[in-house]
Amino acid sequence: MSPSVARYHIVHETTYSYESPVSLSRQLLHLTPRTCAWQRCLRHQITVAPEASAARERLDCFGNPVTELAIEFPHESLSVRAEGIIEVLPHLPSNHLDSDSPAWETVRDALAYGSRPVLLDASCFQFESPYVRVKHEFAAYAKACFPSGRPVLDAVHALMSRIHSEFEFDPEATTVATPVLRVLAEKRGVCQDFAHLMLSCLRSQGLAARYVSGYLLTHPPPGRPRMVGADASHAWVSVFCPDSEGGRWVDFDPTNNLLPDTQHITLAWGRDFADVSPLRGVILGGDAHELEVAVTVTPVTACPVLQPSA
Repeated sequence: MSPSVARYHIVHETTYSYESPVSLSRQLLHLTPRTCAWQRCLRHQITVAPEASAARERLDCFGNPVTELAIEFPHESLSVRAEGIIEVLPHLPSNHLDSDSPAWETVRDALAYGSRPVLLDASCFQFESPYVRVKHEFAAYAKACFPSGRPVLDAVHALMSRIHSEFEFDPEATTVATPVLRVLAEKRGVCQDFAHLMLSCLRSQGLAARYVSGYLLTHPPPGRPRMVGADASHAWVSVFCPDSEGGRWVDFDPTNNLLPDTQHITLAWGRDFADVSPLRGVILGGDAHELEVAVTVTPVTACPVLQPSA
């Protein structure tokens, strides 16, 4: 393995404990990291307890691997363990910012209705979605970062830096249902909020941008071991930039004010969180429930054997 290539052992564990038995459960899992030009999934397995009555694997409309589960008998808890070995290659733009990218207005006009050629891969990421709004408030917030003629990637980088400097990371400030307009007003939230905010700003400027879910390698304090389960899912954005070969997507992480590279592991992408929620579904029964999620990302130099969970 090249020294510049990163390899990770990832464990993502989710447990639901129900107040009363669930008689039927249907679940959709986005827990298998996708393969792309800079990333490959060397090994991966999903273990479910209780064992599902039926399971099916497929690709969703964005090309993400998904697993469908059906549990058709009474159960009082649901545990899903996803474990894999992922290899990530360096994939920063050539000069990290790429000031030679087209002017942002050129990109906007290329994506406008009626433009030719039609950029189908990008067009579905231009509009409102369940958690992303296209409104003048977001265009106004982003306006200072998008002066006339500025290269699109430079402008997006400036927007990312502004969000990072003006918004406070606060895990108590929001929930998954917090409207993005409230995030803009209160200027606090978590990575998911900052990704939705940045997407709202970019789409309100007429650009195409998608939500990326995944994992981020974190570093324990000096002299302290890595804590099992201390990591968490992460979110960032990816912006479409036309080029001579049709176009490319460039990632930006507003939570950390950087361009993702080998310390970011891509799980899935879509219009927003609703498209790529790690685990969602419907149940009959259960009443109230408790949810526990633990994610561990560990660098490795060799591929360990994946062990079934107890």
